[in-house]
Amino acid sequence: MFKRLLLTTVAAATAGSALAADLPYGQGPSDYAPAVPVFTWSGLYLGGQIGYAWGTSALSAWGPGYSISGVKYNPNGVLGGAHVGYNLQFNQVVLGVEGDVDGTGISRSYGFGPVTYGTQIPVEGTIRGRLGFALDHALFYVAGGAAFASVTNNYQSFLGYNSIGKSVAGWTIGGGVEYALTNNWSVRAEYRYMDLGSSTDYTFVTGPGAGVNHALTTNDVRVGFSYKFDGLLPPSGIAR
Repeated sequence: MFKRLLLTTVAAATAGSALAADLPYGQGPSDYAPAVPVFTWSGLYLGGQIGYAWGTSALSAWGPGYSISGVKYNPNGVLGGAHVGYNLQFNQVVLGVEGDVDGTGISRSYGFGPVTYGTQIPVEGTIRGRLGFALDHALFYVAGGAAFASVTNNYQSFLGYNSIGKSVAGWTIGGGVEYALTNNWSVRAEYRYMDLGSSTDYTFVTGPGAGVNHALTTNDVRVGFSYKFDGLLPPSGIAR
């Protein structure tokens, strides 16, 4: 009996040692590194931008006994503002919508004959769709949509001074590149063209019953930054 008990104890001890030898040494659940999340352009973002704009105001005017056309002058100045948007990424294709608004110093005065004409754009903005192609952390995109602006035209002559403000609307198109520095922060550079259409002012400064028509377009280059919010991503099955 004693011999049988001794053999059983030795066998159990040997089996336990063999099992312990098969286990990975010093390794447990906490030793496994978590999976690195895949970067995506999808999500809600907001940011700011600054840039420089130059444009053309094509002017024509008429009144009793006169008519002029083909007069052009070039408003220009700095701009800066904020933007907000949302992207969805499908493999390497990125679709998005973005809105922005800028305060600007775009202005210019031009003297022609007895009248000095001036144009200022205190505020401008756009609502655009974006179509992009992603190469990892770089996004190359085109964007276009509706544009709007607050415009002030000034007139001065020996008859006096008149300032006329109005809201105008048109369209815009452009493109750029955006680069993600982290999963949340990105920087961008872009160019855009804006056509704000034409509008007519009636002012006593240019004579009784006189009118002035302005056709306004602008170009601008800008740089900016964006912050993307992780908590507002679409379901994983919709976009990468």
